[in-house]
Amino acid sequence: MTDVHHSPHDLTRFAWLSIGAALSTMMLKAVAAALTGSVGLLSDAAESVVNLVAGVVALVALRAVAKAPDDEFAYGREKAEYLSAGVEGTMIILAAAWIAYVAIDRLVHPTGVEQLGVGLIVSTAAGILNFVVATILLRAAKRYSSMTLEADGTHLMTDVWTSVGVLVGIGLVAGTGWNWLDPIIALGVAANIVLSGFTLIRRSVRGLLDEALPTADLDRVNQILSSYESSNIQFHAVRSRRAGRRTFMSLHVLVPGAQTVAVAHDLVERIEDDLHEAIEHLTVIAHLEPLEDPRSFADEGLDRRSVPPSAVRPPGGFN
Repeated sequence: MTDVHHSPHDLTRFAWLSIGAALSTMMLKAVAAALTGSVGLLSDAAESVVNLVAGVVALVALRAVAKAPDDEFAYGREKAEYLSAGVEGTMIILAAAWIAYVAIDRLVHPTGVEQLGVGLIVSTAAGILNFVVATILLRAAKRYSSMTLEADGTHLMTDVWTSVGVLVGIGLVAGTGWNWLDPIIALGVAANIVLSGFTLIRRSVRGLLDEALPTADLDRVNQILSSYESSNIQFHAVRSRRAGRRTFMSLHVLVPGAQTVAVAHDLVERIEDDLHEAIEHLTVIAHLEPLEDPRSFADEGLDRRSVPPSAVRPPGGFN
C-alpha cells in the first residue's frame, strides 16, 4: 500500500468569509424588500438566510476535514464535505418551497411595489458582494478540490443570478406597472433554486456511495496500466473511489509465480509512482497474485477494463 498523503488544508477561513457575506447580503436584501414591498426581493432575502445556514454547516464540515487521519478515522474525515453539500441542498429546496408559497399568495392577493429606485440600489450592492465572494470560493474549491467550497460558491453564484432575475423583474414592474410580474419572477427564482438544490443532493449522495473517479481520470489509469500489460503482467479488480480531495484506488497485479518478491515489488512501485503522478492525492493499495493460480481470477467480477489480445484471461476492468 502506498499513501501519498498531504496534510489537510484548513479552509475554514473561506467558510467565515461566506458567513460574513451571507449576513451582509441578508440585511441589505431585507432592507430592500421592506422598502419596496417586493415579494421578489423578499425571496432573494430568504435565500440569503439559507446562505447563512449553509455557511455555518460548511464551517463545521471544513473543521472536520482539516483534522489529520488518526486511529479512529484512518481514512480521514473528508466525507464530511458530502454531508455538508447534502444538507445545503436540502435547505435550498426548503427555501424554494417557501418562496413559491409567498409568490402564489401574492398572485392571489396582489399588492403594489414602492420605492423601487432605493430597493434596486440596495439589492444591486448585495448582488455584487455575493459575486465577489462566490468567485473567491469557487477558485479556492478548484485549488483545494473541496466540494464544500464548490457547493457554497455555486450556491452564492446562483444567488447572484437570482438577484439579477429579481432586479429585471422589478425593473419591468417599474416600467410597465404590471405588479403581477413580481410574484411571477419569484416563482422563477424558486424553480432555479430547486434545480441547484437537487444537483447538490445528487452529488452528495453519489459521493457518499463511493462513486468511481471521473471518466478522464479512469482513462489515464487505463493508459498507465495498459503500458505495463503483457502476457506476463496483468491487472484486475481495479477499483476507485473519492472522498473529498483524496482519492483511493485498489488493484490486483498478476505476475509469474516464479518471479522474486523484490522484482515484483519494484514493478508495483513503478506502477504506483505513475498513478500518483497522474492523479493528485491518491492512495493506492496493490495486491500481488501469481498469474498461474486460478484463484487469482476469482475476484475479477467487477472488472470491465479491456486488455490486450495477448492476455491470458478474458477482458476485465475497473469501476
